[in-house]
Amino acid sequence: MSTALTLKNWTLHHDERNIAHLIINCPDRSMNALSGEVMAELATAIDYLDSHRPSGLIIRSGKSNGFIAGADVNEFTRFENDLQAGKTLIERGWHLFNRIEQLPFPTLALIHGTCLGGGLELALACRYRVLIDSPKPSLGLPEVMLGIYPGWGGAKRLPALIGAQKALDMMLTGRTLDARRAKSFGLVDIVTAQRVALKTAQDYVLSGKPARKAKGIDKLLNTPPFKKIPAYFARKQVKQKDPMGHYPAPLAIIDIWEKHNGDGLADLSIVQRLLQSPTTRNLIRVFHLQDRLKSFTKRGDSKAIKHVHVIGAGVMGGGIATWCALQGLKVTVQDTDHARIAGALKNAASLFARKDRLSAQAARDNFIPDPQGQGIDDADIIIEAIFENLEAKQALYKTIEPRMKEGAILATNTSSLSLASLRTQLARPERFVGVHFFNPVAKMPLVEVITADGIAEEAINQACAFVGRINKLPLLVKDTPGFLVNAVLGPYMLEAMRCVDEGIAPEVIDTAMLRFGMPMGPIELADTVGLDIAMAAGKQLAEGSAPPRCLQQLVSQQKLGKKTGEGFYQWKNRKPSQFSDKDIPEHLEKRLITPFIEQAEKQLQKGIIEDADLVDAGIIFGTGFAPFRGGPLHYKHHS
Repeated sequence: MSTALTLKNWTLHHDERNIAHLIINCPDRSMNALSGEVMAELATAIDYLDSHRPSGLIIRSGKSNGFIAGADVNEFTRFENDLQAGKTLIERGWHLFNRIEQLPFPTLALIHGTCLGGGLELALACRYRVLIDSPKPSLGLPEVMLGIYPGWGGAKRLPALIGAQKALDMMLTGRTLDARRAKSFGLVDIVTAQRVALKTAQDYVLSGKPARKAKGIDKLLNTPPFKKIPAYFARKQVKQKDPMGHYPAPLAIIDIWEKHNGDGLADLSIVQRLLQSPTTRNLIRVFHLQDRLKSFTKRGDSKAIKHVHVIGAGVMGGGIATWCALQGLKVTVQDTDHARIAGALKNAASLFARKDRLSAQAARDNFIPDPQGQGIDDADIIIEAIFENLEAKQALYKTIEPRMKEGAILATNTSSLSLASLRTQLARPERFVGVHFFNPVAKMPLVEVITADGIAEEAINQACAFVGRINKLPLLVKDTPGFLVNAVLGPYMLEAMRCVDEGIAPEVIDTAMLRFGMPMGPIELADTVGLDIAMAAGKQLAEGSAPPRCLQQLVSQQKLGKKTGEGFYQWKNRKPSQFSDKDIPEHLEKRLITPFIEQAEKQLQKGIIEDADLVDAGIIFGTGFAPFRGGPLHYKHHS
């Protein structure tokens, strides 16, 4: 039974048991978001329900891809110059969700897919939460990644529900939960199958069961004065990860939870500090850059990609195959060396083991050893990831191309050879693209999609769709030495090594860049990549200058970094030696970051990337360049 209430983003009806169903479906968005308009309509619906008193209320989504992605981030951009607007937005959600929590009838959030930020805060305001078991549920409070805090009650209700330690970990890292962990944490009451979800929700909202709350030690540590214990350890952990205090939001979240029971409005100085922080402004910029990269994935048909064939089971090929299998694609893995396939399987198993039992088994089933390359005939995309040798790759392509099915794409993961030279022997060069992954594949979000004159637009679009299908971010880059990321990283690492030649200790160099905000120093990065690879890349990108003496010496001694146990550092238990607390030489930071920025500008001027924002996006997601600085080009113009 529908109501007389007319809303743009919500529909309201009652079933035969007088349960109200409030369904969000924002018509102008692919994913639901809680904009000012949506929240105003929600308040109107709650007013109506409060006066008409249904037997229960179920809040759910009308979109197949998820519940609610969070607040409307576009509304955050004006806060820097309008603190009152930020305060008003926080007050609106805080008071509205408090009203929902206090409604005189039972409430339930029926969740599927994405449930983040304000979406989860809305669910937390309900008495019950039922989660539909779908392939990729994602529940979390990732506000910290935007430099802000959960302002609509999440910082209060999440610790009260699952305990302070688990809640603080989620809020301080932005980490999300899948269905298994959401249930084990106590974040949801039930995980149910899609086919019975609505009936389950109807029964549960009328069950009369008490609302779930943290118990025992979890409850104790969420009450004064015991809050001081998890707060102390959380602050200690934050300061270890961010000793320079580049990111103010994590400590603010701890303060708001410990001192104000999750109510940021109790201390507006905290809100002001966050909303007007350059860090927040830049992290919101990074969010929009990420959205722009995601938009490229919509150019092709990701549903048409079901089977990936990977040739080469080494570090990169094995990593690509493992990741694709984990994302639900059938993957056949070809290599002339059976031992390499076995090694790739072993490495894959360790990654699969981190997932729940069913996901791990599905990934294992997807990963199919195929030493003879029988999968070529049926694959939608064939990824070549063999060693960097032009003749070997060209010879391989001659055997592959005649067997490819109509519409399939041939892709190379080359990091140093040009597409123009690789495709000279191909009968259909228009179906040949570059998909340049970064190591480790499971952790690095960016994939450079390499284009060149003559490549079919449809092939490029499908390559972008493939990257999106495996939950990576595609960046379109024109065929040029080093593409974007390596072209920028190479001179940066070489300059760091020249500092070593001048007598500056590697750990001092790395410490300087860690203080700048890099996730890893340039010397440790070179050790991690492999000094032999750094040497080869350096020769390609050094424009005639000789490689640093220290690099030549280590490579000649076969001290290649992490993979051999020794390079610039002694690697023990797969970790480098401890960094130094010595004084950093004046201007060292500027000296190291200058070639980084200069190379970024050079690549933009060459026209290999569409614009400066995409250069910044590629470098942030491809190198880990300090996100709070907004990208190297943005940093230069705003520092």
